[in-house]
Amino acid sequence: MGIEVSGLSGLILLVLNVWAIVKVVQSSASTGNKVLWIVLILLLPIIGLILWYFLGPR
Repeated sequence: MGIEVSGLSGLILLVLNVWAIVKVVQSSASTGNKVLWIVLILLLPIIGLILWYFLGPR
């Protein structure tokens, strides 16, 4: 059962990260800020997603 839970968690994290990246690209932030947020989300998937949710461009 452990591998199924891990796989589902990974899939959920992937979907949330893709959603966050799409939202960053669609935001009105400057290009530099967009690149910074995308790199942060890609390099630190969980922490980057949480930081983007609370501090990212709207």
